[in-house]
Parts: sequence; structure tokens; C-alpha cells
Amino acid sequence: MAQFIDRAKIFVQGGHGGNGCVAFRREKFVPKGGPSGGSGGKGGDVVLVADRNVHTLLDFKYKRHYRAERGRHGEGNKRSGKSGEDLIIKVPVGTVVRDAETGEVLGDLTKHGQRLVVARGGRGGRGNAEFATPTRRAPDFAEPGEPGEERWIELELKLLADVGLVGFPNAGKSTFLSRISAARPEIADYPFTTLRPILGVAKVGDHSFVVADIPGLIEGAHQGKGLGHEFLRHVERTKLLLHLIDLTDPTRTPEEAFEAINRELSLYSPELARKPQIVVGTKLDALHDRSVLDRLRRFFAEKGYPFFAVSAVTGEGMDRLMGFVSEKLKELERSDAEEGKEDSG
Repeated sequence: MAQFIDRAKIFVQGGHGGNGCVAFRREKFVPKGGPSGGSGGKGGDVVLVADRNVHTLLDFKYKRHYRAERGRHGEGNKRSGKSGEDLIIKVPVGTVVRDAETGEVLGDLTKHGQRLVVARGGRGGRGNAEFATPTRRAPDFAEPGEPGEERWIELELKLLADVGLVGFPNAGKSTFLSRISAARPEIADYPFTTLRPILGVAKVGDHSFVVADIPGLIEGAHQGKGLGHEFLRHVERTKLLLHLIDLTDPTRTPEEAFEAINRELSLYSPELARKPQIVVGTKLDALHDRSVLDRLRRFFAEKGYPFFAVSAVTGEGMDRLMGFVSEKLKELERSDAEEGKEDSG
């Protein structure tokens, strides 16, 4: 599996503009030949392009400096120099770009093919032909090309999954994801099995959607404890949260687990805590006393959350849950589309 790198810092520099040329016409039958120096070409821009086929920022770990081509110098006979080629850098969809020095967000590449110029090429210098006037017929000077913009930028990848799985470590997220998709996350009986987000594609009928198994969350995550901020950054863009709770956890009740995780989400981002949630009790196959399920259904119904109990091992309850998730996503997509129409109107 490819290593997941979700942050990188790189240096980008636009190409320098070409110098203007100082030249004069010297044809045999042209008396008093005037200035004929052409202008330099513009330097190339450095352009980031979101590409759905790029999944990590790993390449930027090994190459950190990027410079676009410089413009060619102007030549005699009023020939302008050729502009430098733009340098195209492909990044994953979901990349946020910041100026490393100021922290200013330069762009947020959320769609395939979206482009962002991060360093403009320098303007080409004017040749001496550009400076000729009726009173200054033989200028013997030209402009140098301007340097291209340069800066350090920070790239941060935020997942663009439809559904994010949240919950304490060992809530059964990895097993759940392996059950509903072709993803094969590591599965082991210890905290923080998932050290990087893993994506799986689930299919219900003809509807497919992306589910992200995101690193486990512990109390204090909003302060950066455990994998805190690494986890929380990746759930910001999901449309729907599946809140997985271990029904067999001896250290806390399902209600306590639910409240603790939601408290962390709220402290990190109130907007995140307001995302639609479906509560999923996991490890149903290992639950000996199923009478607790009635209590949990009442508890979550009072709070306004749908509740499902499932076993990813035996498959019990999974079809019903995934059908509900699929319909909820369709409903959210219709709502987003209607809001988009109103905004454009």
C-alpha cells in the first residue's frame, strides 16, 4: 500500500523574463537603419493542477524545488523571445495550498482539473525598438527581464470522502470498512491500528460512494493528543459521519463513548459536530445481553440520531444499515444541488 503523506512544503519559482535586445538595422539599402531589438519572452508560471489519479503528496517528500522555464531573450529584427513553458505540478484533489511564510490560503483544489497559479513568471524586458520615438530615434538601451515570483508553499491534503468513520480506537472501523468495500486495512486488537486514512468504495445497488476509515480518536484529540488533529482534519469534508461504538467495550458504556467523541468533535469544530451522524453499534455477534439495544435506541432517538446495531464479522444488520446510508447520501446530494441552484440564481 502506498505511504500516505498528507502534508508537504515546497519551493516554487516562476521563470525569469527574457532580456530585451539592443540592435539596429544594418541592411545595405536601408539608410539610417533604426532600432530593431525585440523584447524578451515572459517567464513560465508554476501551476498546481488537481488530478484524481494522484492520491498522496509523497512525491514532494523527495523533490522540494520547482522552477518554471525562463523566457528567451529578444533578438534583432524585432524578434521577440519565446515565452517560457508553464510548469504543471499535479496534486491530489482535496489539496489546500498556503503561503508558508504568512499562512494565507492561496487556494483549495477540490475538483479534478482545477488550476492554481502559485508563482507567476517574470515579465520580459522591452527591446530598444520599443523605446524609439520621433525625438529619440536610436535608443541604445533595453530592459532586463523581471525575475519570476518565488515562495515556499505548504500543501495539505484533506480527504474528499462521502462518509467518514469516527469512533474510539478498536470501535471496529477497519473490520467494518473491509466488510463493505474492497479496501483491506490492517486489523489488529490494539489502539491506533489505522495510522493513516484508508479509503474504500462501497456499492449499494447502482449507487457507489467513498468511505474513509480515519485514525482512531481519543479524548483530548482537539488539543493534539494521540492522532488528534491528523484525524480531525480528515473528517472535515465528509458529508456524513458513521459514529461506530463498540457494544462490548468494558471500559465505558456506549452512551459515554458517544458523548466523549462528540465532545472532541465540538471542541475542534462546531461545524464538524453539526454534520449528519448515524450511530452504529458494532460487534453485535459478541454481545451476550441484547436487551441493551432497546435502551440505546431510545437514548439516540431522543437525541435525534438514527441507531443501527451490526456485526461486520457475520454481516448481521449490515445490508439494512448500508441501504439507509445510501439513501441519506442521496438526500444530502439533492439538498446540496438545490442550494447550489439558489446560490447561482
